[in-house]
Amino acid sequence: MKNIFEKSQDIEGITFTDEEINLDFIDKRFLRKDPVGLPEISEVELLRHYKELSDKNFCIEKGFYPLGSCTMKYNPKVNELLAGLDGFNLHPSTADEDAQGCLELMFKLQEALKKITGMQSVSLQPAAGAHGELTGMMVIKKYFEVKGDNRKKVIIPDSAHGTNPASANMCGFEVVSVKSNDKGQVDIDSLKEVLTPDVAAIMMTNPNTLGLFEENVLEISKLMHENGSLLYYDGANLNAIMGWTNPYLMGFDVVHVNLHKTFSTPHAGGGPGAGPVCVREELFEYLPVPIIDFDGEKYYRNYNLKHTIGKVRAYAGSFGIFVRAYAYILMMGRDLKRVSADAVLNANYMKEKLRDYYELPYDEQCMHEFVLSGERHHKEYGVSTLNIAKRLMDFKYHPPTVYFPLIVHEAMMIEPTETESRERLDDFINVMIKISEESKNNSEIVKSAPHSTPVKKVDEVKAARYPDLNFKE
Repeated sequence: MKNIFEKSQDIEGITFTDEEINLDFIDKRFLRKDPVGLPEISEVELLRHYKELSDKNFCIEKGFYPLGSCTMKYNPKVNELLAGLDGFNLHPSTADEDAQGCLELMFKLQEALKKITGMQSVSLQPAAGAHGELTGMMVIKKYFEVKGDNRKKVIIPDSAHGTNPASANMCGFEVVSVKSNDKGQVDIDSLKEVLTPDVAAIMMTNPNTLGLFEENVLEISKLMHENGSLLYYDGANLNAIMGWTNPYLMGFDVVHVNLHKTFSTPHAGGGPGAGPVCVREELFEYLPVPIIDFDGEKYYRNYNLKHTIGKVRAYAGSFGIFVRAYAYILMMGRDLKRVSADAVLNANYMKEKLRDYYELPYDEQCMHEFVLSGERHHKEYGVSTLNIAKRLMDFKYHPPTVYFPLIVHEAMMIEPTETESRERLDDFINVMIKISEESKNNSEIVKSAPHSTPVKKVDEVKAARYPDLNFKE
């Protein structure tokens, strides 16, 4: 066998060869007939190429990320260090007796999530927030099937996250929308109109997607339970209420928790995620397996749940994410209450500073996020919310969520989180004010933005209809 790092005489880079590889087992239809055509360059040039690409990427370490509804908070680096400890580097099939440390951490994370949400049982298995939603709805569906109660509908507010109706629909439920009132909250009269005996549940988050606290949540809970229905809590906005209240006290029965939104784990991006599901005691037997239990002497994976929906992913979940989340919870302790307080304070501070420059569709005290509208800019200056978002890039800021929630025209959904400083908030506010003034006095500079990014203004319609995912020199 030749050295696989054999240097070619004809090229500048490295070629990998192995004379003993026989490709006859591959159908010739799938074999290349022409050379790959990859550039051959030196190692240092290759490193510079990838470093330049990484510099073009935006991340929380590089700048402010006010992505409303997604809680792009800073991920402490100590969490990464702890997740990489040798003792946590176990294969997920390791026997329980040889994985006691890992199982203990998962058990204690379950206990922490119980305390934070107020619920009595937890499954760590779901792989992400939307997967947690789907799992929660599967639990609700199985609960009614076992009872012999054929319920077909799920109520979802018109301001809900788009994944809510998708999760309900994937479980075979018919989605019924309920309108918001003039305060941006669930309209009780509209809810009563659609609350029929075949309704299985309502899916909500509180504070809701507008960043407003649902003042009538206890009345909603009473109405649903009197109807024999359950309440599902989308945990996307849990960052606003930790330590102040919890879903159980509001009357919810099932909760999913986005560890990346509330407990500072990495935010997906194609990598591992976690969306644990927490339930009231009467729904314990329906959770996916395994859950992590403790018999007083040892920790173990419990597969013995009478009505379990089964497994929803491989093994017990994304262990490295659990380490990061548990480390954050331990690090913050009772200060998790201050996390929420600071997130709410930052959002209200920013909202009040910007209210005179952009429309404020719901003039209420917000929680951890708020929604502005660029409707006036669009009508008077021809500057759309998308233009404003693109112009923000010129000032090294990631745009907020735009055009969501759908019930607000030209919506801009802004969430500062608790991790940003007063100075950073003030700078972002000043930039938003500047863009508002540019829209009025020099609209073309906003409409043609961005000007300083690696990729300038693109044709959005063409990009959506004719995506080109290939690289050609």
